[in-house]
Amino acid sequence: MIKIKVNNFDLNMTINSGQFFRFSKESNGSYNIILKDRVVNVIQDNNYIIVESNNYDNLENIIINFFDLNTDYNVFNKYILEFDINLKDIINFNNNFKILNMEPFETIISYIISQRNSVNNITNKVNKLSELYGSKVIFKDKEYYLFPTLKQLEKVSIEDYKLIGLGYRDKYIYNIVKDINCGKLNLNYINNLNGKEAIDYLKGYSGIGLKVASCILLFAYRKYDVFPIDTWIIKGVNEIYNINKVECIKNYCENNINKYSGILLQYIFNYYRNK
Repeated sequence: MIKIKVNNFDLNMTINSGQFFRFSKESNGSYNIILKDRVVNVIQDNNYIIVESNNYDNLENIIINFFDLNTDYNVFNKYILEFDINLKDIINFNNNFKILNMEPFETIISYIISQRNSVNNITNKVNKLSELYGSKVIFKDKEYYLFPTLKQLEKVSIEDYKLIGLGYRDKYIYNIVKDINCGKLNLNYINNLNGKEAIDYLKGYSGIGLKVASCILLFAYRKYDVFPIDTWIIKGVNEIYNINKVECIKNYCENNINKYSGILLQYIFNYYRNK
């Protein structure tokens, strides 16, 4: 067990914010979270989070990175409030909220699955994919399955994916895995691109449209100038700025909020979804 001091962090708000799909809540209020190479149990006790795992190797750094605990969100908040002081209530509501720092390959596959899907269904499909092709881990006498690696999915066919019930998404996942394996889609190359370049790059691949690309880049690559737009964000932006068309929201953010648009729109999403 390790104990990590946290500032301006709410575990419940962050983990339940719709970014990530591989967690379950325990009766004591803790969360079992399946990360890239391990399972962790996390509970918050005021200004500390207490973490247990089946693998303690570099655990503190992995948790700090996953929950983005070393990023100073005051920089974002100050920038946003200088843009519009009337957003103060939304900033205050999100004072303890963090954007998770997720593993790129898992994020790409998960968000392709997320298209036109409910959170429960996304979770079930991602878990089923992991049970079939990921590595088994025993933690506190329970079985868990890590998200499959690129290598583990290398020989999975479209017909195999169909057994999971992915619908039209099966061919997209098959093609993405193939494109990454052959080097056509380079996940590391994305790090060197700005937000617009990265959006254009990802949209060139099977099954990745604007919204999926934006989710991938915000949650796995820290591209703060990209922003997925959903119904909660449309509701919030319409209430605040009387703008209710996706393209108009996109243009407004790019022309006015710019480099931290993704942060602000996640704040708006979280506020209107939970307030």
